[in-house]
Amino acid sequence: MDSFEWNKVFAAVISGALLIMVISTVSGGLFPEYHGGTTGFPVEVAEATANGEAVVEEGPSLAELLAVADVDRGAREFAKCRACHSINEGGKNGTGPNLYGILGKAIASDATFNYSGGLSSHGGNWTYETLDVWLTAPKKMVSDTSMSFAGLRKADKRANLIAYLRTLSNSPLALPDVVAQVEEAADDAVSAVEEIISN
Repeated sequence: MDSFEWNKVFAAVISGALLIMVISTVSGGLFPEYHGGTTGFPVEVAEATANGEAVVEEGPSLAELLAVADVDRGAREFAKCRACHSINEGGKNGTGPNLYGILGKAIASDATFNYSGGLSSHGGNWTYETLDVWLTAPKKMVSDTSMSFAGLRKADKRANLIAYLRTLSNSPLALPDVVAQVEEAADDAVSAVEEIISN
């Protein structure tokens, strides 16, 4: 390998390291501002284009929102759910099923509750992602659900509520790893830089 090839390898390594440092600095700067009481994260906003199609602006990931979620605000959000759901360990079902330990549990798995056909046949578990989709618009996830709740449009409110539901467990489900997502994005960026250098 000649010196020119070695220069390309060193340039790729240095570019990758600089990119990781920049991503760390930028993402680290987001969290203190949010903890300071401001809601500094953007949320998804649909805008109509000239041809009438909606364009959705991407906000922070669910993992990022959960990392800074406010459990107390989530408890206040849950006030809307108390009319139908109980949350005590071993508590009775109401109009809706008891939600104690819901995260990680199989969907429609409480044999004492009469779920809708769509939810009963849905399959899978109540993961953070599935619960986020459900709380956004239950009828979009399961069209024949008997749940009358329309959903929460704001991603940060859903994250707060999910963080609160996470506390209702003897062994809370581990939060999604934000660092892993950042590292994956950095790896993709390093690969892109290496490809540019090699061409």
